[in-house]
Amino acid sequence: MNNPDIKLRTITMCRTGVSNAEVARRLGVPKGTVGYWKFQDRARHPDLYPPAGAKCPICLGTGPTDRPYSYLLGQYLGDGHIIAKPRQHTLSITCCDDYPVIMDDTQRAMVRVLPGANTTRVRRTGCTDVKSYSAHWTCLFPQHGPGMKHTRKIELADWQREIVESHPWEFIRGLIHSDGCRITNWTEKVIAGERKRYEYTRYFFSNVSSDIRDLYCWALGLVGVEWRYANWRNISVAKKNSIALMDLHVGPKF
Repeated sequence: MNNPDIKLRTITMCRTGVSNAEVARRLGVPKGTVGYWKFQDRARHPDLYPPAGAKCPICLGTGPTDRPYSYLLGQYLGDGHIIAKPRQHTLSITCCDDYPVIMDDTQRAMVRVLPGANTTRVRRTGCTDVKSYSAHWTCLFPQHGPGMKHTRKIELADWQREIVESHPWEFIRGLIHSDGCRITNWTEKVIAGERKRYEYTRYFFSNVSSDIRDLYCWALGLVGVEWRYANWRNISVAKKNSIALMDLHVGPKF
């Protein structure tokens, strides 16, 4: 086939990320011909093509899926890190083996945020690293940098803040699932000569980064949850109405 117009239209569609099969269907060009033209053009102009493999929503300008991203952002800020290499990065989030449901939620969020990226689990003593491999994780988490998170400034990009403002509970849940807990304390009191046991629920979030603690408190403020500092790095939610909200939207870890 030697039609310059059809070839140009084919290449134009390929550069926008349309699949070979779809280009062939729309233009009536054999799929093998589409693949050959695309191979030739991509070799000459690789920068004009969307990244192969995982479809990065930042590079494509579409934005990540809001709800899963908000949850994954909380997980990343808590127990996540990125190992950056020249051609591929690894997002790793460490999950306690006592909470297999959280492990499933984390891996599911990775798949939904960056479709096409390979994910796996690596067992360690008492915990499991949920990993995903793609050069685009640093696009999705611009907080990545050298050293531990508490040694550098952590702030959200405008588009990240918009996502959290739209889905604050998912962000809070991700932070609690990584660096938080729900506990039941108890005490005994003697009333009218009778000793009685009283139980009360508390939520705690602990992180050595003041920036991450501030983001957690900001998100709590978005949903009307009252909080206080238990000590310099532990944030407590103890008021009855706030506990009820947290139980409704976060709940115990599983």
